[in-house]
Amino acid sequence: MNDTLPPCPECASIYVYQVDALLNCPECGHEWVAQDADDIAPATRDSVGNVLENGDTVTVIKDLKIKGSSSVVKVGTKVRGIRLVDGDHDIDCKVPGVGQMGLKSQFVKKVLG
Repeated sequence: MNDTLPPCPECASIYVYQVDALLNCPECGHEWVAQDADDIAPATRDSVGNVLENGDTVTVIKDLKIKGSSSVVKVGTKVRGIRLVDGDHDIDCKVPGVGQMGLKSQFVKKVLG
């Protein structure tokens, strides 16, 4: 019976039940709207798991060699106004001192606040 229902997003309980359009967790009391897996787009996350959005500011967490060049993007470089794209490099941005380039989300951390 619970084979088609996802686990609770709050406590990961498998004992989820459905009442009309809501899914309910009897262990923690969390309620949420049931959505199809096709409707949910996978979120792009940074190196520590924060969800990234268009326009966010991120910092580079390690020195990154620029392919085809002898220069590097130094750790701690702040990149403003990112744009999320599909593909291997999932962030398009303008890096100060370097120019337009693509970055992988696993090498950046979102600046909070």
